[in-house]
Amino acid sequence: MIEVKRDTKETQIVVKLNLYGKGEAKINTGVGFFDHMLESFTKHAHIDMEVECRGDTHIDDHHTVEDVGIVIAQALRQAIYPVSNIERFGNATVVMDEASVTCDIDLSNRAYLVFEMPIDGKVGDFDVELVEEFFRAFAFNLPMTLHLICNRGKNRHHIIEGAFKALAVSLRRAVTINENAGIPSTKGVL
Repeated sequence: MIEVKRDTKETQIVVKLNLYGKGEAKINTGVGFFDHMLESFTKHAHIDMEVECRGDTHIDDHHTVEDVGIVIAQALRQAIYPVSNIERFGNATVVMDEASVTCDIDLSNRAYLVFEMPIDGKVGDFDVELVEEFFRAFAFNLPMTLHLICNRGKNRHHIIEGAFKALAVSLRRAVTINENAGIPSTKGVL
């Protein structure tokens, strides 16, 4: 189990993570909808993960969501890099009723984000603009190339949950063990 901590004036976070787990989650960020998204991510990535965060949610949820993305990515970075004997690439399209979201990833050790999800407003009290902040923090701190595309959808909850689940399945596929892969790059290093 990998453990990463982050302690700032805005957030105090502890993440414990087992990359090849059973999808068990213990999540407490103080942001209910975000907890639900992280539980979905954990379940479908087959990662065991504990997240405990105390954040300045009396201001808003921005620092909590972004910083949790940073710390989860840092834990995954320790679990994944240096890349060896895994598939490296992963993709998935997840549908939730009317919503369809596609995720493509490359565990390239290079940060890049394509985020084409035209959503705005709120889900309950949750500002949906924070979804992009989470995925940016996640992609840039892992680092990885991450493309998230909303193919269709109207319900914000469905679209956002589809994105978290699509990332989960893509990551699960990318870290699939392949003993013949060696270092999956013509460069010889990632």
